[in-house]
Amino acid sequence: MEYTVSKLARISGVSARTLRYYDEIDLLKPKRVNSSGYRIYGQTEVNVLQQILFYRELAFRLEEIKAIIYSDNFDMEEALKDHLAQLRKEKMRLDDLIETVEKSLQASRGEIEMNDQEKFEAFKKEKIAENEKAYGKEIREKYGETVIEQSNEKMDRLTKQEFDDFKAIDKALNEKLAEAVALDQPESDLAQEVCVLHRQWLEVAWPDGYYDKEKHYNLSLMYVQDERFKAYYEKIAPGAAQFLHEALKIYTNNA
Repeated sequence: MEYTVSKLARISGVSARTLRYYDEIDLLKPKRVNSSGYRIYGQTEVNVLQQILFYRELAFRLEEIKAIIYSDNFDMEEALKDHLAQLRKEKMRLDDLIETVEKSLQASRGEIEMNDQEKFEAFKKEKIAENEKAYGKEIREKYGETVIEQSNEKMDRLTKQEFDDFKAIDKALNEKLAEAVALDQPESDLAQEVCVLHRQWLEVAWPDGYYDKEKHYNLSLMYVQDERFKAYYEKIAPGAAQFLHEALKIYTNNA
């Protein structure tokens, strides 16, 4: 079966404009261009488009997808297995949220009792899932599967109070970071207070005993070298990623 741009757009849900853009950036080239100048896509291209959409769903950037699917060791079957595993995790996450809402409704009607721990289980899992989707690939490559799994398990075990404390640290960290960036003095007391809060945040997020200042500093390098991490801090304040890196360089004695 072969498709023109318009037909492929119709069956895939991807706009014709996007398909033309994918061609322009060499992400998805047509099988051929016919005598009338129409792009023609075959089964191979359909399969590649499916892979692109899977990776887009997992928040990969287009340049990352291109590097993956056109690498010499890319295996379509292995990629599909990985997508299936990720989708099953997503399904479990949604099932947990649905169960929490259903129990909350029952509890509000007085049909069951629901303790505070149960009320927040799904939200902890949601936080883990968000981090996995946004940064999972990078942090697993940097820290290894074992460390990340231990971190996720630790997060999942947090009590309601511990989870509330963790969110409070995160909120204070972001607010004070925005204030410190405005002053533009990474050596200031306020900036170094931000670094302490950042350390406290990591000591909750990372496995027990894993923290040291070298790892802390190396993480700060990712904030300026990796666009996803940089984008997170840039939402707090323009220049926040670079500022936090500079402040942590002082805090960890890497100046």
